[in-house]
This record gives sequence, structure tokens and C-alpha cells, in this order.
Amino acid sequence: MSKRTKALGASASMRQPEKQDSKPTLVPKLRFPEFRDAEGWAEKPLKAAAHINPANGGLPESFVYIDLESVDAGVLNAKERISRIDAPSRAQRLVERGDIIYQVVRPYQRNNLLCEFDDYEHYVASTGYALLRAKGSNRFLYQCIHTDSFVGRIIAKCTGSNYPAINSSDLAEIQLPIPPTFPEQQKIAECLSSVDELMAAQARKVDALKTHKKGLMQQLFPREGETQPRLRFPEFQNAGEWEKRKISDVLVKKAEPATLDINDLYQEIGIRSHGKGLFHKVPVTGKSIGTKRVFHVVPNALVINIVFAWELALAVTTHDEMGFIASHRFPMFVPRDNRCEVNFIQRQFLTPVGKELLKIASPGGAGRNRTLSQYEFENLEVALPSTPEQQRIALCLTSLDDLIAAQTQKLEALKTHKKGLMQQLFPSLEES
Repeated sequence: MSKRTKALGASASMRQPEKQDSKPTLVPKLRFPEFRDAEGWAEKPLKAAAHINPANGGLPESFVYIDLESVDAGVLNAKERISRIDAPSRAQRLVERGDIIYQVVRPYQRNNLLCEFDDYEHYVASTGYALLRAKGSNRFLYQCIHTDSFVGRIIAKCTGSNYPAINSSDLAEIQLPIPPTFPEQQKIAECLSSVDELMAAQARKVDALKTHKKGLMQQLFPREGETQPRLRFPEFQNAGEWEKRKISDVLVKKAEPATLDINDLYQEIGIRSHGKGLFHKVPVTGKSIGTKRVFHVVPNALVINIVFAWELALAVTTHDEMGFIASHRFPMFVPRDNRCEVNFIQRQFLTPVGKELLKIASPGGAGRNRTLSQYEFENLEVALPSTPEQQRIALCLTSLDDLIAAQTQKLEALKTHKKGLMQQLFPSLEES
């Protein structure tokens, strides 16, 4: 062999790895130890991983019908049994245990369901879902179709603006990463399913606390036509009836006009969650506010959104809101004297009786036509116990709110943890 031939051969052998590196292997950033030396994942269309809308031999005489309103975040919230005769034409997807129903209308909502039912019911899903019958691990496939990468590719193929949807043919061609072996699929599915179970348990805890709070409020405040609550703290059980007072007797409007510099930046408050007593705070410039009337936020004030008061858009300021401004749409009311606990007043308006009062006081139609005037608000009558009992009730509910917030934060932390895990356990097709 000539020197030139040897040189060419050596050069070719040196260039070969560069050719392989130009198509990097599809490998996740995080892999379980037993699979770290396994071959890379393959990018495949969904139809290679699942049978899509498999044929069935006909619907049963009666079944539980699953429509697009039945599923929320992987949970079947409603079970409506109907007969085949009364079933809508959309009832076509006969579900077998282990199937996945994938929401093809507004798929960005990710309201899909892994159908692992333990009962002996028949289930039929709407054509608003595609039925996926996994060829490998169904739990792995269920996790895979919730990755940001897969959902992004789905959305890119959707048509329609109000109700974006993807058809089954396009869905079948969407690419997703598949591990080379079934055991690796199972391992990933087990890991993520265990996090799902923790999240579900935490969500149930939060829901139980919210239900407890709702029931407690119905007991701690008088119902329609009653002058005492059905549940009182021991030290107030013999305190007698609550006294009806006009809002104007216990609260007074506090308005401190703010003069703004056109070039300065300010923080403005609004009410973010109707019925939850939460503020949202946004940075604004004096220029963007223009001639709008704005006021300094004062502490310990009941703030009401005069446009959406009938939807329970009211909250109480704390020191966290000091230094902020509020528009004229958010008037502030402070206690006239020590006979009133402002947090108690706010809580009372969140009861069915209080909600009805705000609806009555907000005349007009719906939305922006239902504005609450200061006169109408101040003439509302509320039932009040002594100040110590007001404070005791407000403290109880505030403590419960703090507990709900803490448990909700734990739930959000689990969701964040799972999202991070999925980003590590699934290779990104965009980076391959």
C-alpha cells in the first residue's frame, strides 16, 4: 500500500466520528443508572407508539359518557350514564382499560385522561378526544404526550381560532421520543406516576381545606332571616343576637389624592381574584395614567372594585400595599371607630347573604353596567357582633387562609418539580 493510500485511509478514519457527531444521539439529560449505557432514543410518529381511534364492534346499551367538560387535569370529574339511544352523535370512542383519551379540541389545556378505571362500567368518549391505545407502556405514553415539546408540535398543527383543534391524521404524524426498551419506558412512567400521586393527594388536601372553610363560613355567619350564627366560639355563646348596622355607621371612605409626576414609575393595585381577597400590582408611569384620578393606598382598608363588586371583588390592604396607588375604581373604606373589624366586614360579604347584598346594590345589567356607587354601598346593612367576636372570627378564617395558601404552595412546588423532571427525563427533539 502506498503512503498516499495509507494517508487517505487514516484521514477517512479520523473523519468518521465527525460524521456521527453531526447527527447527535437522542438522549435525555437525566437517565436511570441501568440505562445509561443503552442506545439512544428514537424519534417516531405517534402512530408508531399507539393505535389511534381503533375500531370497535359497536357501543353498549348504556355507558358513562365522557365529553370535553368531564375531564380536568387528568381527573374524571363527572360521570353521566346515558343510553345508546339517547347518546349524542359525538359518542363514538369506546374506551378499554388502559386507553388514553387525548383532547384534540383546545389541546393546550392538556385535559387528557389515562383510563385506568377499577369499576365494571362501560365508558365512551366524545370525538372531541382521540383514543390512543399504546403499543408500549401506556403510562409512559401518557406522560410523553404532556411534554412541552409534544404539546408545542400539536398546537403548531391546530386549525381554527376560537376552538383550535387537530385532526387525527395530523395527530398521528406528530413526532415524539421513544426509549429503545420497554423497561426504560416503565421506569420513567413509574417515576412520574409517583409524583402524580403525590400531587393528587396534595390537591385533595387543598380541596378538603377549601370545603372546610366554605362550611365553616356558613356556620360562623347568620343565614338569611337569622340574627345569630349557628356556630359560635365558646366565649361568645351567650352574647346574644347580632346587631344590624349600616355600612356608613361603621366604615368611612378614605381618599388621599395622589399627584403624579409624568416621568416617574408607580405601583398600582387592582383586585386579582374575585372572592379570594387578593391584589395584583402592576408598574405604571405617570404618563400612562394621564388624567385618571388616583389615590394613595391606606392601610387596613376595605378596597372594592365598583365594577365587579357583585362578583365579590373586594380585599383588605396590608402593609404590603403601602406606597402604592389605586384608581377611582377601587375606593377604600376604613373603620370609623373601634367597633368594626374591617377583615370581618370583608369576610361577611363573601357569604351567600353578603354576595346577594352586593348584587342588589349593583344595579344594571351585567359586566360594566353593574357599578356599585358609594351611596348604595354605604346604605347596605350588615349584621355585627361585638368587636372581640368580629376579631375572633376574622382571625380564625385568616389562619385557615394561611393554611390553604401553605398547602397550595406545596402543590405548586410539586408541579414545578415534575415539570423539571420531565425536562430532564425526556430528550428535547428541538435540540437533537
